[in-house]
Amino acid sequence: MTQTLVAMPPSNTKAASWMAGWLTLMLIMLVAGREATRELSVFQVMEMRSVIGLLLLYPLIHRNGGFAGMKTARPLQHIGRNVVHYAAQYGWFLALTMIPLAQVVSIEFTMPVWTALLAVSFLGEKLNVWKILAIVLGIVGVIVIVQPGAAPVSPGQPVMVLAALGFGVAIVMVKSLTRTDSVVVIIFWMLVIQSLIGLIPAIYYWHWPSTHVWPWIVVIAFCGTYSHYCFTQAMRYADATVVVPMDFLRVPLSAAVGWLVYSERLDAATIAGAALILTGNLLNLRRS
Repeated sequence: MTQTLVAMPPSNTKAASWMAGWLTLMLIMLVAGREATRELSVFQVMEMRSVIGLLLLYPLIHRNGGFAGMKTARPLQHIGRNVVHYAAQYGWFLALTMIPLAQVVSIEFTMPVWTALLAVSFLGEKLNVWKILAIVLGIVGVIVIVQPGAAPVSPGQPVMVLAALGFGVAIVMVKSLTRTDSVVVIIFWMLVIQSLIGLIPAIYYWHWPSTHVWPWIVVIAFCGTYSHYCFTQAMRYADATVVVPMDFLRVPLSAAVGWLVYSERLDAATIAGAALILTGNLLNLRRS
């Protein structure tokens, strides 16, 4: 029988605070992911992220009853969610090696469209005018930044579109899992299942990391584990249709990181798109 957790009192402020942690860790992982994949295959990076991440999660596992406390009554939902998420994550890391950071994250944000539609269809969430406005302004902001048609389509762009669709499905499944499983249980099974999924391809492409790349791997493992902890906590305090539009802020922030770290172009279009994204988020949070 499935156990239902006590619902957390809705709080957009707490959801936004957890999302700030998610955004910070994801921006760090952008740089770490690009640096690690210069030397290692995507499969190997993902496998090491999951295995090392499981070790880094252990203090929270211990605090929540040890491995005995990681039991779940919904194993099939965890498996389904992580198969989809693993495929989407592979596409994300692969796109990092093919297109600029701003494009990777911008295309990723077709995701809220899928998330909103799925959340309304399967979780019974409601769309109001402010949630719709946040999504619309976010998408318009992404279009302003990416400027589709201004340059030839890169193979990395359709890869990222499919990854975004996968992330949308995974987010809705996470929101459903938060109704019965704790955040630590969800992250624990994510790391275990994805370690098993990626074991064979990681062994096939294995290349022992150099001294230079090991710190990046540890950073990826830490950020990958605890960014999901932050995101899942945010989902406990607010609907997916409130939380996901906040993540639009990753678009202009990633463009800024690309400019600062890799001298990638940061122009007026990026600034204008960022303003639209920020406006939509502020309106949604204020009216919600």
